[in-house]
Amino acid sequence: MDVLQILEEYLGSFVNWINSFLWDFLLLILLCGTGIYFTFRLKFVQVTRFWKSLCEMFKKCRFNGEKAGAGGMSSFQSFTTAVAAQIGTGNLAGAATAIVMGGPGAIFWMWLSAFLGMATIFAEATLAQKFKKEQNGKITGGPVYYIQAAFRGRFGRVLAGIFAVLIIIALGFMGNMVQSNSISAAFESLLGTPENGTLVKLITGVVLAAVAGFVFLGGVKRIAAFTEKIVPLMALLYIGGCVVVLAFHWDRIGSAFWMIFRGAFQPQAVLGGAVGFGIKEAIRYGVARGLFSNEAGMGSTPHAHALAKVKHPCEQGSIAMISVFLDTFVVLTLTALVIITSGLFDNGLDGIELTQAAFSQVFGGFGGIFIAVCLLFFAFSTIVGWYFFGEQNIRYLFGEKAVKIYAALVVCFIVLGSLLKVELVWSMADMFNGLMVIPNLLGVLALSGIVSKLYADFGSRSEKKQKKTKEKSC
Repeated sequence: MDVLQILEEYLGSFVNWINSFLWDFLLLILLCGTGIYFTFRLKFVQVTRFWKSLCEMFKKCRFNGEKAGAGGMSSFQSFTTAVAAQIGTGNLAGAATAIVMGGPGAIFWMWLSAFLGMATIFAEATLAQKFKKEQNGKITGGPVYYIQAAFRGRFGRVLAGIFAVLIIIALGFMGNMVQSNSISAAFESLLGTPENGTLVKLITGVVLAAVAGFVFLGGVKRIAAFTEKIVPLMALLYIGGCVVVLAFHWDRIGSAFWMIFRGAFQPQAVLGGAVGFGIKEAIRYGVARGLFSNEAGMGSTPHAHALAKVKHPCEQGSIAMISVFLDTFVVLTLTALVIITSGLFDNGLDGIELTQAAFSQVFGGFGGIFIAVCLLFFAFSTIVGWYFFGEQNIRYLFGEKAVKIYAALVVCFIVLGSLLKVELVWSMADMFNGLMVIPNLLGVLALSGIVSKLYADFGSRSEKKQKKTKEKSC
């Protein structure tokens, strides 16, 4: 064993130890605790404003005539840019891993974490709107700005700087490497042979990098235009495929829900103790995978929501809640139902292989192709979203001139990621992803009073608007 292998082994062990502490303990408490706090402080905003938020989101669709603000995005474009990052490979593989490791009951805890996360992301998006800035005619915003507003002086600047560095590494570089690797691996399995496998991965990486570079260099407008078109398309494509599979397994859907609810509290009762599921594992994997997928509290999606053109900060907070609902309660739930109704989750498969096998029960050989196409959409849209989040922080740290250098580096990492085995890189991305939650939530919690006041003001304005509408109708 050479020196590099020894270093990689020790580094991998260290990173995995950090990740187990972060994702199995600290972040579960911090993220869920924050969600509970804002749920009660905002009087169950995810329930009381859900229907209005959903209607408002549809009203803001581009085909309804909403336009972007100067130097920013429309509210719908901000929503789709956030969703582009949230709905990724985790929606195809994350639900499968949660079910395999924690049993069907893990999905219940995934729902619970998403429910709490809707309140957290409402606060994040509201603060991103409140503290956004205009620089050289361009709107910018995100956690670095509300962290500095929460903590004045050197401490605030250092905490914001730490967050900026963490998100650039976690998403812009390492995260995008593993996304391109997922795409290249999927196409290698479809088109590759032992002789040309590396060539297929290289071609895939180069094509991905070229298309990504074209989107990146077009700036905010091109990124917004890309996401508002691709996100609805990819969501409808995948949801449609899930509906077809579940139509064939319609008689198993009821028992699948029974397995989810009973498995959340009596895991052993679901399969008669054949598999070693426990409540602890169900909570651990359900909550962790759910939080990682919907990104509520992680500080990533506020970069998109800050750029929206809205009349009140809470207006975008309301829209942001729908992104978590779509990610977890719609897409992840459909994936889970497809897997559970297939009956394959205890046969040794895991991750994307389990999802492919579940779809292949109905689609046959086309099942693998369908998942590969969906993976292309999901992973590439995540690349665009994560690049954009990193770009906002590059601009904060180094100014406008560094953006093109950053774009060129990300393009190189996309090609590199398509060729490498990235288990360690993925683990490191998880670690940096988890670490950036801490400064973000410190800022969000410190400004909870402002969120509460803005929400109260938003509610009073909404009541006045409804009153005027009734008076006019009379």
